[in-house]
Amino acid sequence: MTQKICIVGVGAIGGWLGARLAQALGPELRLSAYARGKSLLALRGQGLRLEQSSGERITVPVHASNDPAELGPQDLLIVAVKGPALPAVAPAVHAMLGPETRVLVAMNGLPWWFFDGFGGEAAGLPLRAVDPEGHIADLIPSERVIGCVVHAACSSLEPGLVRHQMGQGLIVGAPAGGRPAHVEQVAALLSRAGFEATVSERIQRDIWFKLWGNMTMNPISALTGASCDRILDDELVRGFASAVMLEAAAIGARIGCAIEQTPEQRHALTRKLGAIKTSMLQDLEAQRPLELMALVGAVREVGQHLRIATPHTDALLGLTRLLGRQRGLL
Repeated sequence: MTQKICIVGVGAIGGWLGARLAQALGPELRLSAYARGKSLLALRGQGLRLEQSSGERITVPVHASNDPAELGPQDLLIVAVKGPALPAVAPAVHAMLGPETRVLVAMNGLPWWFFDGFGGEAAGLPLRAVDPEGHIADLIPSERVIGCVVHAACSSLEPGLVRHQMGQGLIVGAPAGGRPAHVEQVAALLSRAGFEATVSERIQRDIWFKLWGNMTMNPISALTGASCDRILDDELVRGFASAVMLEAAAIGARIGCAIEQTPEQRHALTRKLGAIKTSMLQDLEAQRPLELMALVGAVREVGQHLRIATPHTDALLGLTRLLGRQRGLL
């Protein structure tokens, strides 16, 4: 049976996922893309192009449209937009939901559904930092969602052309936990496409762990223009990043997402990646909206709910927010 899969957000990660799925599944897959502007024109004119880490370049056909009614109900929607773009595309995602459609959310930071089905002191907490009016939750109910943590490095070279640099890891899981059949099926589909896909019985813990590492490097790199190695080489800046991480670790311990690393252990892993330029710094340089609230603002919001002081997180949020406002990127 043909799988109908639509990519919403054909950027670095969305393009990588879509191209690999199309290459592996061939005629079993009808790949679509909800796109606008230059991305729509590129996908219609040249297809979806992927440059592999090996140097091989592949091109796959994709049915691209800016009209969700034309794309129709899907079996699987892969949402891979940056946080600031989600409110604008959520109505399109809702319009493509069929009776059994699942929504694989491959985004950075804390998602709107994070505390749905998650117990503890913050059970059911709506994250207004990422969904101020609750509209996203209304349009994309958490029972449709499959969370996805991406452990890979990709970049968008131009509209419709992405480059995969390293990593194949995808962790998937349901907001309510466990190993439901539909999550296992999606993991198997991703594995067929060559991804290192695993199922997490508590995906929120995996989301928090990834967030713990990139909630500092991203905004600090935007503030300074420095690559991660330069940030870690400065002992004062590294110490500030560690202080933010300790605040986030204290919050994580309260909500059931305990961190078993020290900041210095995480810094050592980041250092192995070399002189990488974070996605937020790339967005700043390209004059794209900054993905700040899901990475930092939501953490502060949870801390406030739990009455945990977060002075270092507050400073990082405030400085980066001011930068974004000055540049017109928030």
